[in-house]
Parts: sequence; C-alpha cells; structure tokens
Amino acid sequence: MHLVDLWLTRSLSMCLLLQSFVLMILCFHSASMCPKGCLCSHSGGLNVSCSNANLKEIPRDLPPETVLLYLDSNQITSIPNEIFKDLSQLRVLNLSKNGIEFIDEHAFKGVAETLQTLDLSDNRIKSVHKNAFNNLKARARIANNPWHCDCTLQQVLRSMASNHETANNVICKTSVLDEHAGRPFLNAANDADLCNLPKKTTDYAMLVTMFGWFTMVISYVVYYVRQNQEDARRHLEYLKSLPSRQKKPDEADDISTVKPVQCQSILGLFTAREIEERSDDEVCCERSRTGEPPKGTRGHLGSAGEEATWRSCTSGC
Repeated sequence: MHLVDLWLTRSLSMCLLLQSFVLMILCFHSASMCPKGCLCSHSGGLNVSCSNANLKEIPRDLPPETVLLYLDSNQITSIPNEIFKDLSQLRVLNLSKNGIEFIDEHAFKGVAETLQTLDLSDNRIKSVHKNAFNNLKARARIANNPWHCDCTLQQVLRSMASNHETANNVICKTSVLDEHAGRPFLNAANDADLCNLPKKTTDYAMLVTMFGWFTMVISYVVYYVRQNQEDARRHLEYLKSLPSRQKKPDEADDISTVKPVQCQSILGLFTAREIEERSDDEVCCERSRTGEPPKGTRGHLGSAGEEATWRSCTSGC
C-alpha cells in the first residue's frame, strides 16, 4: 500500500510538471511568433495588437491562428494583394486611423468569408477597385475618407454586406457630378444612377457629332449650288459680250448665184460657154426682151414652179 501511494504521488508530480512544460512551450511559441512591436494574447483566440507601433506596412509574419488583429493608428499607406491569405481564423481587422490610399484588388483574399468586422475609417481612400470587396461578409466601416463618388464606388457598395448603412456613412469629397460633392453617397445614388452617366454622355456626343456632320453636308450643298449659279451667270455674260458673227463674202456670192443659175437652167437657151461669157443678169434680161419662154412647157412654161422661176428671173431686169 505504501508503494502504491508513493507511485501515485510521483505520477501526479510528473503529470503536473509535464503540463507546465507544455504550457511553457506554447507560451514561448506564441511569444516568438508575435510580430515585432506587437502584443499577443489569448482571449477567445489569439489577439494581435499592433496599435500605435509606428508601422509603415502590414507585417507579413502574423501568426496563422490570429483571430483579432489591430493595426490602427499607424502609418500604413496600402493593403497589398493576399496579405491576409494565411489568416483563415481572422474575424476582426482594424486598420483605422492610418494613411491608407490604395487597396489592391485581391487585398482581402482568404479572409473575405470569415471576417466579421472591417474598420477602414479615417484614412485617405479615394477609390478602390470594383472587386476589392468581393464576397466580403464583414460589416465595414469606411467613413471619414475623401471618397470620389462614381460608378465604381456605387458597384463596390452594392456588393458589400449592409451596404445601406455603409453607403449612408460615405460622404462624397468629390463626384462625377459636381452637385453631389459634400453630400452622403446614398443621397447622390438615389438622385442619379452614376453608372449610366458615361452612356448618356456618349449618346450626347454622338448626337452632337452627327448634327455637326449634317450641318457640314448642307453647307457644302448650298455652297456648291451657289457656286454653280455664279459660274453660269458669268458664262452667260461672257457669251453676251461676244461680237455677232458676220457673213463671209464667198457665202454671199453662193447665195446670190442660186437665182441666175436656176434661171439659166430653165431658159435652156445658152451654152456653157455663153453662160461663162455673159453675166447672169444679162442672160436673164435678154431672154425676157424676146418674150419667148422655153419650149416644151404649158403655154411656153412647163409647170407652176418653172413659171414662178421665170417670173422671178424676168422681174429683176
């Protein structure tokens, strides 16, 4: 019996010693994994507090079992891609009161599903990538940032949980519409759909461009017609200014010789030599004095046409 009691006493002492050793190892391990300048503690999980640590970037050696992470009141300016991808148990992330200006597209990859609270208030964030908060289930605080209200911000807020409350706390420092500057984003989004503004602007630009082309075409047609009218008027004035065409002497002779030649052919009393030697008027007048028309005609004249020609010949004598 004495041996049993002695064995149990020694076993209990060994168990207590072993338990203390394990706890010491765990505490030492946790202390050795805590980032420089941060404090780590266990309270419902591993809490890592790096507040007011003068950090200029997010530590990359954060313990994977971190549940609460406080990085507020530092000089952090950006959140790189996949910086929290190994913190699968992270539920609370506080990045307020920094100088954050840039949030990369995949900054919260790996924690978007598990994160419950995200604090990005009091920073210098103007805009974010439209996919930066994709699948984020956390209640986000993004107030007190110089937001530029545009279509991208509208898409981001619509994709976030509790977007109504979040959007109501966002104040537009600047906006695509000047009248929305200084107003809550929720009011601005209710007044106008910021994602339709570029389309409307494009439609107006196309309308103005088409009107400009139409005006140019009409102006060219009017100019072309007026120019042709002016050219036609000058051409007409030029034609009027030209001198009238006078008959040439040989044309007059050709016309004047028709009648004597017809007379001579009807009279038929002179040979070709006689016609050449005598003038047309002499032949015609001489024949009229004899009073004898050509033979073989009706009463000396063969037809009405020949009679008219005969009278025309004799009337000139």
